[in-house]
Amino acid sequence: MAEPVTIIMIEDDTGHARLIEKNIRRAGVTNEIKHFDYGGAAMEFLVGNKAHATPLLILLDLNLPDMSGTDILEKIKADDRLHRAPVIVLTTTDDKVEIQRCYDLGCNVYITKPVEYETFAAAIRQLGLFLSVMQVPDPE
Repeated sequence: MAEPVTIIMIEDDTGHARLIEKNIRRAGVTNEIKHFDYGGAAMEFLVGNKAHATPLLILLDLNLPDMSGTDILEKIKADDRLHRAPVIVLTTTDDKVEIQRCYDLGCNVYITKPVEYETFAAAIRQLGLFLSVMQVPDPE
């Protein structure tokens, strides 16, 4: 039996983090969500913590106070233990060059957070439905 996927949310905006989690739960996803406000703390957990042998799914904001989300994405995809973890970029940045850079670095999905609340909530509910049926590869 496959282990449950732990969702790692790297999001510095508390309101967005609450909205993301609320709508993931509304979609029926009950997976554990570990939330990090800072990229450094998330990377310390991801790279430094040998205990997390469970499959991971990473929700990544690009605009963080301490480091770039693209730097985090690059480090995740370069790490032998993490490179297979799906990364969903969930950010307000809609620059086409930045979007392409994220795909080039290995992100699986890029979702632009709309500013309008109901549209954003609908996008997050769709993300929750995606998570509920997704099969994540086991870590090596």
